[in-house]
Amino acid sequence: MQDAVLTCLLALLLPALCAVASKADRTLVLDSLTGQIPSRPEQALMGSGFARTVSGMKGVEREQAIRAELSRGNIPEFLRDFKPVRLSATNSAGETITATIFVMPDYLAIGSDRDFLYIPMSLDSAIDIVTRFGCILPTTRMVDAIYEQSACRLQPQPLLPGPQMRSTAYYCRHSDMIRGQFRALGLSAGTLVSGHKKDLVLTNRLCRREGRVAIYGWHRCPGSPIQPLSIVHGARYADYSHGVRLVSAIVLIDGEGRSIYDVLEDPRLAPVLSDEGPIRDVRRIMATGADRHARISPPSGLFSTRPVPARPANDFPW
Repeated sequence: MQDAVLTCLLALLLPALCAVASKADRTLVLDSLTGQIPSRPEQALMGSGFARTVSGMKGVEREQAIRAELSRGNIPEFLRDFKPVRLSATNSAGETITATIFVMPDYLAIGSDRDFLYIPMSLDSAIDIVTRFGCILPTTRMVDAIYEQSACRLQPQPLLPGPQMRSTAYYCRHSDMIRGQFRALGLSAGTLVSGHKKDLVLTNRLCRREGRVAIYGWHRCPGSPIQPLSIVHGARYADYSHGVRLVSAIVLIDGEGRSIYDVLEDPRLAPVLSDEGPIRDVRRIMATGADRHARISPPSGLFSTRPVPARPANDFPW
């Protein structure tokens, strides 16, 4: 009964969101999109405080600290205001498919609206948080659409390359530089922005080369990313330039609420969300590490609940 009610709400309210719904309707819709993200604890660390806490950490220890803070909902409130992004494509049968995805307005960060730290992380950590929050990573096509439809496109700001790229100090420095762009442009937090980070993305290449992370983006202008799609790095790699953008697992296809997992695996529908056509076995990609299949399967009645084969945690070549 609960699934049927939720299905009806989505059918009625999601199209309204795309058409600039009333404040009350928008609140109901956003609650359905972000309801799996815990409320931020009252005494949660600020971004600067978290940076000090992990300043002496590296590798697994820092990743564990990142997961712990994000898992308890320690993210800025403005990140919960997901924005609609529209896409369309003509498939091989000549059908024009339209889609509306709902995306986090900025990249994942730890802290409050006033004091936050953009937080790069390993693929395993990213997938853990993304799926806990009822979301998915974007494809390159989604990243392009987000960039093209952003209210503001920030300029990439590369830092000097080297081992320090993976340091917390670099994470802080780059966050400060991005906030400086916000101030210079008079932007408010919660604006749909892009261009300032490379995205962790979904791609079929991850099916062929397990144990890798796929990155793409850092656009200078539409169609001109600094970083073409790449899986050169191992899945544990993260540096200051990486960002994690959440995309809701709910997508509108021609106005109808669907599972984004099902759409990405459907040869007829996938071209609207992926330049590669279907993303084969997307549930397996989004189940990197052990014990994730229970979390990424959305509620029955809305999404497919096919079991996801768990990947052993120690099968990566590093």
